[in-house]
Amino acid sequence: MQATRREFMYVAGAAGTGLALFLILPKAFDSDSDGNGGGDGAAMVGVFPSVTVALLSALQDGVPVFFDYPLVGQANILVKMGEPVVGGVGPDGDIVAFSKICTHMGCPISEYQHDLKALGPCACHYTTFDLIHGGIVAMGQATQNLPQVLLSVEGDSVMAGGLMRLVYGYDNSLEGGELVGGSV
Repeated sequence: MQATRREFMYVAGAAGTGLALFLILPKAFDSDSDGNGGGDGAAMVGVFPSVTVALLSALQDGVPVFFDYPLVGQANILVKMGEPVVGGVGPDGDIVAFSKICTHMGCPISEYQHDLKALGPCACHYTTFDLIHGGIVAMGQATQNLPQVLLSVEGDSVMAGGLMRLVYGYDNSLEGGELVGGSV
């Protein structure tokens, strides 16, 4: 029995779709991947330094605190948002910290807009990130969320203790520079 051209196309299409799903779906549900070979924070590799980055008693709603973490020169921003936010810590769940290095091309982001609860626009291509919703792209060229610094509160100290996602330009969050606070 000989297959018609139409039957052949249906079988080939189904086989191609099946192969694509076999190769793509496992990556889509792999919590250790962000699609670029870097971790998304679900499973951190390595031991991050635990460093005090702010005093809880000194934080004011909407007033940013700037610090380097986990490497010297990797600029971050910590903000007490004034309302509970995704990944927030502290008594009100409103303290978050994110990298200030744009995920599009690694340009520095210096402006925090308290009225929008956003970081940006990026100086290179105007990407702005929503800090209320985990650093997602609000507008602009970037396609990935900002790396979020994992925070905890110990007494009056706000501590950085990890990083969700890689900082732009780094293959490993703990290599390529001097660790903040020395060795772990």
